[in-house]
Amino acid sequence: MRDGVTRQNGTGEAAGSPAGPDDHGWDDSLYNDRAAAGRHTLPQQADGQDGASLRRAGERAPRSRRRRILRWAAITVSLTILGTAGAGWAYYQHLNGNLGKGKRSSGGSDVAKPKADSKGQTPINILLIGSDSRNSAADLKLGGSKQSVGAKPLADVQMLVHLSADRRNMSVVSIPRDTRVHIPECEDPKTHQKYAATTNSIINETLGRGGPGCTLDTWQNLTGVYIDHWMMIDFAGVVQMADAVGGVEVCVKQPVWDRPLPGVPGGSGLKIKAGKQKVYGRTALQWLRTRHAFFDDLGRAQAQHMYLNSMIRQLKSRYVFTDTGRLLGLAETATSALDVSEEIGTVRKLGDLAMQLKSVPSNRITMTTMPVVQDQQNLNHLVPKGADAARIWSMIRNDIPFDANGKAKTATGGTSGATPTSSAAPPGPSAAPAATIPVSVINGTAGGSGIPVSGRAGALAKTLADAGFSKAAASPTQQPSAGTVLSYPAKDGGQGKADALAVAAILKLPKNVVKKSVQVSSITLLVGADWRAGTDYSKTLPSAGSVPSSARAINGSDKNACMDVYKPYVW
Repeated sequence: MRDGVTRQNGTGEAAGSPAGPDDHGWDDSLYNDRAAAGRHTLPQQADGQDGASLRRAGERAPRSRRRRILRWAAITVSLTILGTAGAGWAYYQHLNGNLGKGKRSSGGSDVAKPKADSKGQTPINILLIGSDSRNSAADLKLGGSKQSVGAKPLADVQMLVHLSADRRNMSVVSIPRDTRVHIPECEDPKTHQKYAATTNSIINETLGRGGPGCTLDTWQNLTGVYIDHWMMIDFAGVVQMADAVGGVEVCVKQPVWDRPLPGVPGGSGLKIKAGKQKVYGRTALQWLRTRHAFFDDLGRAQAQHMYLNSMIRQLKSRYVFTDTGRLLGLAETATSALDVSEEIGTVRKLGDLAMQLKSVPSNRITMTTMPVVQDQQNLNHLVPKGADAARIWSMIRNDIPFDANGKAKTATGGTSGATPTSSAAPPGPSAAPAATIPVSVINGTAGGSGIPVSGRAGALAKTLADAGFSKAAASPTQQPSAGTVLSYPAKDGGQGKADALAVAAILKLPKNVVKKSVQVSSITLLVGADWRAGTDYSKTLPSAGSVPSSARAINGSDKNACMDVYKPYVW
């Protein structure tokens, strides 16, 4: 078990993701390039001659199908900084045993799964976590100091991958590790130790307070986004994959050497010339870890996004995984490095997930970082940047693409999700007379920024009262929320839903914000950070491609992205 994750049949604990030098004293000399490590060979089956029997042809078909699945499983690796692949059925159980598995959730969050669209599909949200654990010999071999053994792991890399309901676009959002957040009460699934909720901790501490499930619940509460799965990885598998695909192209505008400077210890050791070039093995690892030379954690996230986009393009343009031996070597490395939430804890399930990602073209993939500002409570920390961060999460919740390369916009401003409240009467009971429906309005506009909009609940309660909902009233309490939610009591069933939809129609709220809840006693409108002004919610919905500039978006088709280097690290 590692960080609350169970590994059933592996040969030992997998390495955590390398920590930054300023975290645990990284020693790059401990890492060696292993371009050919872990490769396997399988007996070759002779090609059938003309007139070969149908039986032999039938034997080859399943293998061909498995190879297709494995190839796209490998593409999933690059899309999400993770690795998964499989091979023949005899090898299948071995790879399943390599995978670590853990509870999806270990904290408190009541964010509901979104409703399916007209085709029965929902978006898929996956939280990717890079752990800096140094609690095994394998971890220490990758780097770090002995003094770090036994320390609680930190989740220094966190990214949310959003695959749209129509499976035509993908959005990725990173959150900087030093972002101060509200962490709910969590229980460590390994020790069963409980950790009290806190508002004064940074997001990378969540992993040590209850494992990946605590990190997931913290994200859900922060963003209002339901997260289906988590995956926790180390960088070693990604680095070896760089070799497997023949290197990954990166770019710097100036020659860079990320090294210790007077008064600034650490540094990844990255030393490359200016311009475009491919990186392999150790250099690829250094690229992913570089922070100082790229100014800060925001720069490091942008460099990681550039690396991933480049790897995706390379995978899409070349059939690098048709070599069975190379593919199996990657599978061995990847599954040994990967921990997943238990509901996707088999190679087959990961392969199925990969197949859903395969049709997303490069120009429909967008990588971003959550907009942040300096935390005035602690200038070494960050907090979400008000309206900009709220826009990002609104786009994810409403399944609005980060790119504008898809279909034309709908009336609500998006291309999928965000379905407006229909004027047609829904099946079931009719809404009660407006004057008989009590509605509580709560100001949650502090979500994401910490700064509420004064009088927001009262303003919307008045709008409802003017429309005939005379029992609408503003709550005296506040409840910070990233997104707006209209809840009705679960005990009221169809009647409660009909009444809630009548309220939604007045404010032009989309159906996907209407939820049943066991935690409310009457219809409750929680006004989130995504709706800080106005009385028509539909006007707040972002349009496709309207990602704020502060999110530092990089499109997957951008081959000219290039990193600026902080002047002290130019050589």
